[in-house]
Amino acid sequence: MCELNLVKFLWKKPNTSVCKMQRPNVSNDGIINPVYGLTFSAPVMAAGPAPPANMFNTVPGYEGTLAGGGGYLPPPMPSAPMPAPEQAPRSPDWHIPRISEDSAREAFATYVSSKCCYSSAPVREGVITNMEPFNTYRYRLETFTESRSTEWSQEPFKGQVLDAGAQPAPGPWQIAAQAPAFFQDHKQTVKVPYTSSIKNCHMCQGVGRKPCTTCAGAGTKPCRMCNGSGHRESNDRCMHCNGCGHEKCSSCSGNGTCQCDTCQGKGKLLVFINLNVKWSTEKDEFVAQDTSGLAAKRLGTVTGKELFKDAQFMVYPVKYAQTSRILQQRQTIELIPITKVNYMWKGKPYLYYVYGNEFKVYTADYPATCCCSII
Repeated sequence: MCELNLVKFLWKKPNTSVCKMQRPNVSNDGIINPVYGLTFSAPVMAAGPAPPANMFNTVPGYEGTLAGGGGYLPPPMPSAPMPAPEQAPRSPDWHIPRISEDSAREAFATYVSSKCCYSSAPVREGVITNMEPFNTYRYRLETFTESRSTEWSQEPFKGQVLDAGAQPAPGPWQIAAQAPAFFQDHKQTVKVPYTSSIKNCHMCQGVGRKPCTTCAGAGTKPCRMCNGSGHRESNDRCMHCNGCGHEKCSSCSGNGTCQCDTCQGKGKLLVFINLNVKWSTEKDEFVAQDTSGLAAKRLGTVTGKELFKDAQFMVYPVKYAQTSRILQQRQTIELIPITKVNYMWKGKPYLYYVYGNEFKVYTADYPATCCCSII
């Protein structure tokens, strides 16, 4: 009966009332405008003063784009209704054989041998009094999504094509991007067409050079041999600086200015919008019928017997549709074997767990440990 209830729970039809996507704003020309009310934190640009806001043009459909990145953009409404999940298949075999006493003892011995401070005496001398199996089911839902965000970017101008205003820029979700195989995380950056223009470099005001930070623009710095005094300890004139107390700044070769790193000395920047596309797999897990007493977090490192796997466009009510486009969902049901082993050693009861296909062992009260120290 428990297995039947689990199947019914996993295969209930999506609740459309919780799956509605908010419709993005659409401009008169049909280009989807980003909705920036739903945002996530984005990385900040590299060190240095941020470009002024008036440095960037206004591009229809990208009004909320910021330097350093904005929020994830809601995908457009699907052009066709989402297909309904298929009906549940015939119930598989929900039970697996118990592990033998020899297997449990062998797993225990392997576990103890991996601990430098554990004596093997309980393994050799302990008497198993009871082995209780627990069939624990793990349901995992993987949702493969595509998310898109935009940001203003810049690079030194070296004669690149300037296409801003040549024609309307395509909307963020109208730009083609090569998706990876399903459930393979990946990132891609695409330069948005018809957004590239030329601007004066905001770091050097279009000059191409900046005051040297080593000498503060003086072109010289205190002599390193006499510390700027012009004399040595013997009161003789410093021969390194010829008594003037200063030497040429090696960072700027005495010019007092250095090439601007932002524009690489060009004085001009190509500014444009980058579209950042991210494919990621979101995972949700649910563990059912876990009455063994073993903490569920320990099951994350083991595998079980795969009873069922299914991949469709949508297999379950989703929660990622407002900020991502769902490409595929995959659900898996695993039966994770857990055996609670009770044993006696020196007249006292103890227990350990053997769990997963890997026969991992956990015990909270191993009775024969010692304190190790390295001299």
